[in-house]
Amino acid sequence: QIPFGTDIEGMNILGLVLFALVLGVALKKLGQEGEDLIRFFNSFNEATMVLVTWIMWYVPIGIMFLVGSKIVEMEDIVLLVTSLGKYIFASILGHVIHGGIILPLIYFAATRQNPYQHPGALCFISPCSVSSSATLPSMIKCIEENNGVDKRIS
Repeated sequence: QIPFGTDIEGMNILGLVLFALVLGVALKKLGQEGEDLIRFFNSFNEATMVLVTWIMWYVPIGIMFLVGSKIVEMEDIVLLVTSLGKYIFASILGHVIHGGIILPLIYFAATRQNPYQHPGALCFISPCSVSSSATLPSMIKCIEENNGVDKRIS
């Protein structure tokens, strides 16, 4: 069976994006009358970014306690430490390869410039490759401050 649009459960993201685009164009067409609502949405966006930033700062504390409770329940701590050490080593190695080799190659292929001469280049590319919306405030701050991207664009 081929599912139809009405058979699929979940949010209609495409409809939401289309509505946002059409609303933005309509508000711009209104001129001065639409500016008040545009300022409201900009303020709402800034407040949301502050909330996400707060969450990003406090979530590691909660995760630390969740992981800590599981560590206390374990019987063989040596096995845990060796497994965790291997995982941390593999993770750091993967990040070094990705951030030090793969992302600079992508930047070089896209711009034909040396990525190591432009300090903000990897700061821009790295968060863009992450799909999490939790990195959005740091990415926006990074591309505005380090790369000089206009706030309206970011």
